[in-house]
Amino acid sequence: MQLPIQSQSSIYREPWEAHAGAPELAAVARAADAAGFFYVAVCDHVAIPADKAEAMGTEWWDTVATLGWLAGITEQVHLLSHVYVPAYRHPLQVAKAFATLDVVSGGRVILGVGAGHVEGEFEVLGVPFAERGKLLDESIDALRAAFAEDWPTLPGPRWPAADLGQHPRPIQEDGPPIWVGGSSPAAIRRAAQRGDGWLPQGPVTPEIVAKIHELREAAGRHDPFDLGALIGATYVGEADWDLGEPALTGSPDKLAHVLRKFAGLGVGQVQIRLKSRSVDELVDQIGRFGAEVIPQLTV
Repeated sequence: MQLPIQSQSSIYREPWEAHAGAPELAAVARAADAAGFFYVAVCDHVAIPADKAEAMGTEWWDTVATLGWLAGITEQVHLLSHVYVPAYRHPLQVAKAFATLDVVSGGRVILGVGAGHVEGEFEVLGVPFAERGKLLDESIDALRAAFAEDWPTLPGPRWPAADLGQHPRPIQEDGPPIWVGGSSPAAIRRAAQRGDGWLPQGPVTPEIVAKIHELREAAGRHDPFDLGALIGATYVGEADWDLGEPALTGSPDKLAHVLRKFAGLGVGQVQIRLKSRSVDELVDQIGRFGAEVIPQLTV
């Protein structure tokens, strides 16, 4: 699940989040950890331009700082950046941050990456917006090298580097898995050819799954690959209040039945967004989902 509070876009935030902080975020993360969720995720934005602030808000906690804190207050759940824009930083800076996160979390980090979409943010950071796809490709390749080698060579062209060593080394062999976010043709191609997994932004169809497998075969990629999906707004049980948007609701059996359909497409991880009116209700929903739905998905 994507964690609340640390990012508060008008698209998905709940009213109660506006007055919540670290204690409430900790309660949600610990609940997901105890309930057996596979990952908790946080977003990445540096600064929101004024013309986008009404829709996006400006509440976007730093990804690495937040994940590092979460590493210390959870024990089992994976820690995902969904998604990080590596082109905002030098690849060696990104590699150092996520290798360190991997160490302090005991190897629980997943590096979700994306090209980014806020042009004003690119401009203020001095990164060419028009080249964001090409820069993401270079970033992924550079991160692979930095995770795998003590003295990596980064060929560039934007970030060439050599004869520079980095420690600590990540715990996971070859570093944290890299999952690519996005549902555009370019993002799907990038996920298939360069990623260890895919984080879609839209529906997952048999045609898209087939295309990913086709692209991976053509690229000679035969290693494991984590296909993702989004289930959107969800509520365990029948809500006695207006959820404010279409949502998957009902018994745990019904929810499990819907989620199991994704397995037929080869999907291995599904992100849900549990509706709530308070942190206590969200923690309760997470607990119910963990106790009554997840066991039906793992048999």
